Amino acid sequence: MSQALYRRYRPENFAEVIGQDHVTAPLRQALRSGQVNHAYLFSGPRGCGKTTSARILARILNCAQNTEASPTDTPCGVCPSCVELARGGPGSLDVVEIDAASHGGVDDARELRERATFAPARDRYKIFILDEAHMVSPQGFNALLKIVEEPPPHIKFIFATTEPDKVIGTIRSRTHHYPFRLVPPDVLVPYLGQLCASESVPVGSGVLPLVVRAGGGSVRDTLSVLDQLIAGAGSGGLEYEGAAALLGYTQASLLDDLVEAIAARDGASAFRVVDRVISTGHEPRRFVEDLLERLRDLIVIAASGDAADAALRDVPADQMQSMRAQASHLGAAELSRSADLANAALTEMSGATSPRLHLELLMARLLLPAVDDDRSGLGARLDRLERGLPAAGAPVRAAEAPVARDVAPAVAPATVAAAPVAPPAPVAAPVPAAMPAPADGEVDVPRQPRGTEAPAVEPAATDEPGSTDSPAAPASRPVAAAPPAPAGQPPAPAAQPPSAASAAPPAAPQGTGGPDTEMLRRRWPEVLETIKGLRRVTWALVDPRNAQVAELDATTLRLSFDTAALAGTFRNGGHPDVVARAVRETLGFDVRVEGILTEQTSAAAGRPAAPAGQQSPPADGGWGTPASSGSRAAGQSAVERAAASWDQ
Repeated sequence: MSQALYRRYRPENFAEVIGQDHVTAPLRQALRSGQVNHAYLFSGPRGCGKTTSARILARILNCAQNTEASPTDTPCGVCPSCVELARGGPGSLDVVEIDAASHGGVDDARELRERATFAPARDRYKIFILDEAHMVSPQGFNALLKIVEEPPPHIKFIFATTEPDKVIGTIRSRTHHYPFRLVPPDVLVPYLGQLCASESVPVGSGVLPLVVRAGGGSVRDTLSVLDQLIAGAGSGGLEYEGAAALLGYTQASLLDDLVEAIAARDGASAFRVVDRVISTGHEPRRFVEDLLERLRDLIVIAASGDAADAALRDVPADQMQSMRAQASHLGAAELSRSADLANAALTEMSGATSPRLHLELLMARLLLPAVDDDRSGLGARLDRLERGLPAAGAPVRAAEAPVARDVAPAVAPATVAAAPVAPPAPVAAPVPAAMPAPADGEVDVPRQPRGTEAPAVEPAATDEPGSTDSPAAPASRPVAAAPPAPAGQPPAPAAQPPSAASAAPPAAPQGTGGPDTEMLRRRWPEVLETIKGLRRVTWALVDPRNAQVAELDATTLRLSFDTAALAGTFRNGGHPDVVARAVRETLGFDVRVEGILTEQTSAAAGRPAAPAGQQSPPADGGWGTPASSGSRAAGQSAVERAAASWDQ
């Protein structure tokens, strides 16, 4: 039968104690100077080295080479006392270790007081180690108070406890108190690596951080978890998938799929991840906790930039590169909002009868920042606008379209009287038969219901923009009221004016990604490396900061770009063929590649249509003029010149 790791590698001197330099350094200095107190109180969480340090202190005090003339802070390891108190030794008669959890009564304290009056059998001191000292009753502490206050010169007391506040003040004030702390991960991970190397156990990437997280900073608990993993490992050593499954943590690939689905607003992929979490037996609350930790890491990356490697030194290099892309896609405001939602959901899931319901509601809130009217939701949408992205699918209300309101004031009564009457134009809604006929010289513009389009009005044609006094310019045509429809006859359908949105690039589909899309998002870095070897200009154009995988179906791969200029450059420069070739060489299947915009389909459909013959406002909010068209053309030519410089 093999011995447990925490017993096999228990420290034998203060130099081997890890993560407690604030305790071991002053203790060793006191031992070197010979200023040793008669009573010590070691406190701290379980498994951080309190009892081990008490045994090391007792071993040094009774070492044969530790004398008043030559004090030392390191046991020799060869004298009888050091051998008996060594790792796996039988123990010494002059070092008495008492479990106060079962010997904390007043009778036990009186017995200890009587034993303390006898001199040590062989060594220099008689040392009493009281483990779990907070379990001693107040009567027991009162029985020990006199001997702890004025002990004989050959008596030393060492109290170890996890709750120092339960030790009565009269005892605590007569001891030197040394608080122990949990060991940080940056100390534990290298230590575990040394143990695995000494045990000849290969360790996969990312396994030791999981072990440290499961141990919670306690060295004993961490070594117990590592011992369990080593016992169940095969010839390949410790693998990440097996460790994550055994310890109940979420795999990094599952978190990557979810974060990338949230960044792409892919609801189908996000809820598919939830279904995988439930079907594989993961605890929903643990999954939300892992998601919150991932969001914390992404916030650190977004806030620290290149300095995040120092704060997240346990993250593998490939995982760090993927997380940097995720942080840039989401943005700081969206990351902060998502972390707040995950934290609130984690609190609500405590004791919930349906944790899956809370998990699905969390996914819905993460995917729909447009319906979040509080400050965090507005900040997330504003952050996307500042980064040149659409405001995460903010709903556009059709009732607020200004077209029907702006048509009537543009028609002057005097102009109507002098101009010939145009043929009746079809209207969007039927006019009731009881409506009175308009008076002479008046124009009856029917009032449109909320959410319907106004009839198109043809603006006055001019020789040049801004000219109003040209004699060749005809007067504006008035809008005549449509005659009422005969009874029993359905009204004529409204003529749909051409929308300016139809000329724009296609919008990114929402929630259509399937399992193939998730697979491609996971392996997209490999495709990018292949593209980099084929053509660097294409690699720069489809960089994760510019484009994302929107959808992969049976025949087509759609890449969503942040701006229309980038999408146009991608479509017109032969770049889709390069990406298709890289996908074929990397993943082994043929696909057609398209470049689309990240703008949501709902926002494009909800945009009000412009009147006939009138230019639609561009994205920057101004009306189309030759100057604005020239600026857009100049921007596109600049992008093309930059792309051509890569080929040269």
